[in-house]
Amino acid sequence: MSTAPTIQTTADQRVFPEFSLARLLSTVFTPTQGRKICILIDLPDLAEANGMAFLANPDRAVQRQAYDHFYQGLHQGVMEELGLSGGELFAYPLTGGSNLDLPDRCVDMKGTELSLARDVYLNYDIILCISTFSATAPLTAFAKQYGFRGATLHGLNDVIRNTGLAVDYNEVSRDAEKLRLALTGADWVEIDFALESGEILTARLELSGQEAQKSHGLCQGDKPDIANLPAGEVYFVPTGAEGHFPMKYEDGTLGKLTVVGGRIIQSDLIAGNADTIAAHNARLQDDPMTGVLGELGFGTQVLPVSGADIQDEKVLGTCHLAT
Repeated sequence: MSTAPTIQTTADQRVFPEFSLARLLSTVFTPTQGRKICILIDLPDLAEANGMAFLANPDRAVQRQAYDHFYQGLHQGVMEELGLSGGELFAYPLTGGSNLDLPDRCVDMKGTELSLARDVYLNYDIILCISTFSATAPLTAFAKQYGFRGATLHGLNDVIRNTGLAVDYNEVSRDAEKLRLALTGADWVEIDFALESGEILTARLELSGQEAQKSHGLCQGDKPDIANLPAGEVYFVPTGAEGHFPMKYEDGTLGKLTVVGGRIIQSDLIAGNADTIAAHNARLQDDPMTGVLGELGFGTQVLPVSGADIQDEKVLGTCHLAT
């Protein structure tokens, strides 16, 4: 008896086109002619930018992706092909977490101290941020303030580049719009999470009939905005939530989260390290706002799991809750 293919078996069998920086940039950012482009990376020690010393550090895998496939690509014909200028690479200090405030301090690849606001945001039309931690929220605010377009690509790896960034983003946009239209106006969503023990955790999220939003990867025209790549997501900002859902922590610990009034109030150990659960509960006590559920998202793309949330939350058939 044959079984129906899953999203992942379909993704594993899918043949993706070869990654093309020119195709990606021309699709996402048209028009590109006459625009000035640069790349931002983050580093724990900005001294590593001087002479691009970070390239010798095996721990800088994301930054190496930025250099090998974006910086080099721009300077090996892509800028000329798309009518772009610039192509500079800048580094800013590691923020330590996703969507935290971006520092103004940055350096060029000679180690010269610069200002993101004065030397980057004001001087470039398209900014690519290829970083360890997501900078989508702060960079979107700066884009609207200073008038540039851009994309954030945190956690970039080979799987993401060869699949999630190799697709046609016009098609991604169309697919995201289909799911957005199907979900928009929903009053509430109820999600069941089945644990290996057989226990079912249920979370109900209130949506209050709001219009669904989409992350579709296109940042076309000259309107200031930031694309989050890979894209392919329909999302809501919940107006309330109750119930329980599981969370897997970075060390592999699995916790059962209790949600009351739209906020995570407690984590209980399912499996793993009790100290990890205790640390999370301490954060929830110290700053209750860290537990507020700010996003419910649904993936729209047939993609392989990459091991990085930036792509894995965009996989069709998945959903995610985020604070």
